[in-house]
Amino acid sequence: MRWHKFLSTILHPIVMPTVGILLYFFLSPFTISFPEQLYFLTFVFSLTYVIPIIILITLKLTRKISSIDLPSIKERKVPLFIMMCLFLFLARYFSNFRNVQDLSYLFYGTLLGLIGIYLIFALGIKTSIHLLSMGSAVGYFIVFQLIYNISVTPLILILILLSGLLASSRLYLKAHTPKEVYLGFLLGIGTQLISYYIL
Repeated sequence: MRWHKFLSTILHPIVMPTVGILLYFFLSPFTISFPEQLYFLTFVFSLTYVIPIIILITLKLTRKISSIDLPSIKERKVPLFIMMCLFLFLARYFSNFRNVQDLSYLFYGTLLGLIGIYLIFALGIKTSIHLLSMGSAVGYFIVFQLIYNISVTPLILILILLSGLLASSRLYLKAHTPKEVYLGFLLGIGTQLISYYIL
C-alpha cells in the first residue's frame, strides 16, 4: 500500500511537467545557459506545482472538495479547468522563445489531453490524469525524436515501464478502473502526436 501511494505521489501529474523540462534540458542538442534553464524551470514549477497545490488546499479548506485526491468527477472540474488555462498560457509562452520553442508541443499536447478528459466527463468516465501525464511524457519524447532526429528510445522505454507501474498502483489503490487508466495513457500519447502534426 505504501509503495503504491509513494509511486502515485512521485509521479503525480503536477510533478511531471517539471520532470519533463529537466529531461528536455539534459537531452536538448542546443546549448541553453544555466541561468535560462533555472528561470524556465522555476517558472514551470511555480505554475504547474506551486499554484495547483495552493488551489487544492484552498478548495479543501473551503470544502469545495472532500480530498486533494479529487475522488469524484464533480470535484475534478474546477481544478482541471484551471490547469487547462495554465497549460495554454505555458504553451503560448514557450512558443515565443526560439531556443526552447518545441517545449510548446509538450504543453499544447497536454492541454489537448486535459480537454479530452474534460469532455469525457460527460460520459461519466473519470479518466486517469496520472496516466495522461505519463502518456504525455512518452508522446512528447517521441515527438522530440522526430524533431531532432535523436534517439531517446531508452528514456521512452523507461517512461513506459514507469507508466505500467503507476497504472498498477492506481488500480491497486482503487483510484481508477482499467479502462480509465488505459484511456488516460493513450490519450496522453495521442494528443502529443496530434499537437506536433497540427501545430
